[in-house]
Amino acid sequence: MLAKFDRGFLWLNRVLLMALLALMAVMVFANVVLRYTTGDSIVWAEELSRYLMIWLTFLGAGLVLRFGGHLAIDNMQDAVPARAGRILRALILLCVLAFAAVMMWLGTVYIMRAWAQTTPVTELPFGLVYSALPVGFLFLLIHMAMYARHYVVNRNFDQDRDFDSSMSASL
Repeated sequence: MLAKFDRGFLWLNRVLLMALLALMAVMVFANVVLRYTTGDSIVWAEELSRYLMIWLTFLGAGLVLRFGGHLAIDNMQDAVPARAGRILRALILLCVLAFAAVMMWLGTVYIMRAWAQTTPVTELPFGLVYSALPVGFLFLLIHMAMYARHYVVNRNFDQDRDFDSSMSASL
């Protein structure tokens, strides 16, 4: 059951990222084409694409962390014995967990404070944009929960898994 949830969550995260990136790319491309062909541009495209990039960044952070794609300095765990390396990885995981939990809380506070403010062009509540923080860090925490044991014990990320088959299996 947990494996099925994991596949579904990976699928959802990837589909959201692909949809946001595709929407952003189409808006920017259409805006550039219109600007050069007609002299006019879509007024809201630049603002909305910026907000989509913010959402893309936070929703993708957990997925990148899960695959070991963030910058890492792992010389220390190479230099210590295996058991000490596992303890070090557990401490690192706990630090990231604490940071993500604090960011979820602060992001929620920030949303509540900024909800009444609106964006300049689209007049969307800024809280909608800032919602990317708690949602993105929640996704990061879920990803951490799914791979934490393998990372701490074996120093493995999910990069060796065959995600093409997991994508098609979850469809």
